Amino acid sequence: MQHRIIVLGAGYTGAIAAGRLARRLHRADVALTLVNPEPDFVERVRLHQLAAGQDLRPRPFDEIFAGTGVEVRQARVTAVDADRRTVTVADVHGGGQHELEYDTLVYALGSGWDPQGVPGTAEHAHEISGRAGALRLRERLAGLGAGQPVVVVGGGLTGLEAVAEIAESRPDLDVALVARGGLGDWLSDKGRAHVWKVFGRLGITVHEHAPVTAVEADRVLTDSASVPAAVTVWATGFAVHPIAEASALEVADRGRIVVDRTMRSVSHPEVYAIGDAALVAGPGDKPLRMSCASGVPTAWQAADAIAARLTGAEPPKVPIRYFQQCVSLGRKEGLIQFVTADDQTLPKALTGRLAALYKEIICKGAAWGVAHPTVGSMPARRRRTVPQPAGTVRGDGAGRTERTAETAA
Repeated sequence: MQHRIIVLGAGYTGAIAAGRLARRLHRADVALTLVNPEPDFVERVRLHQLAAGQDLRPRPFDEIFAGTGVEVRQARVTAVDADRRTVTVADVHGGGQHELEYDTLVYALGSGWDPQGVPGTAEHAHEISGRAGALRLRERLAGLGAGQPVVVVGGGLTGLEAVAEIAESRPDLDVALVARGGLGDWLSDKGRAHVWKVFGRLGITVHEHAPVTAVEADRVLTDSASVPAAVTVWATGFAVHPIAEASALEVADRGRIVVDRTMRSVSHPEVYAIGDAALVAGPGDKPLRMSCASGVPTAWQAADAIAARLTGAEPPKVPIRYFQQCVSLGRKEGLIQFVTADDQTLPKALTGRLAALYKEIICKGAAWGVAHPTVGSMPARRRRTVPQPAGTVRGDGAGRTERTAETAA
């Protein structure tokens, strides 16, 4: 009988993990299911471009995983029961809720926007953590007349990219950034100076050291000022999906799943967590930050560990480290801030058009890796699995057990 592997979420990490598993394991031995509500891959690192009016290339999962043995199920995850090894999903095209059983689960549901409890944010602010939010913001920006104010809240990577993209694409708008700290205060002197230079060229007003206390329909309130805003974009960070915290898995740090060096849950060894959903120790045992740069290596690590354990090999434990932070500042400018292994800023930075090209290559490379799941540097030879320890739950001959939630015990 087949070993049932379910991957939840098909962002960068989930899609890459599913493809890597399909490349490493023999199809006759495993049933691999990828669950995702969207029919195609969303390049999350480009959602600020989508919001600013640019179109992104469609990448349908049916085409990406055709012939790989990966079953793509378009559904929304509503619950995970780690003790019973079940996942409850709601099919997006109707058909009600269903319960799927697994032998191995890869949890890659990622994160969404974080209103941080600031009054009025959920009611009045826009977010770009997902495609739906980016499209709503796109429509709202398209309806603005010349001279209307747009405020981006958040001085991190997402905020810098969003405000620069909007200002470049709509020079007729009055665009501002509100940051809790100083503009680019984590960057090197060279990097920070370049951000100021680009923002000055784009006409972006910067409000530094201005924690936001409330968001209203037509303004953003800080602890010392009122900033006019026909549109407010909230880009202050991410919050993980709450399903993990309700799943019986051990979580910490705002609901992130605690894992070991192979991305395996410390409380439920048949569960692996990757990407933003996982609390992963990086260099110096510092938690990795939520980002594509952190998530993709965790997907590699988890897929390789699962394949190794199922085939009787020793799981690899490759250290995850950082090299740079890549920031787009519109389509013509960029910043590559080089960092230490544990993400501390180095004096060296790449700026200007060359940095923009560098960032574009990184983005295209990540998307290419998702779109070509059976191509890569790892061996393409699929290995056979070995008998698993007694007590491992198996599926039926089709490799999957399913029942409706209404009839589940």
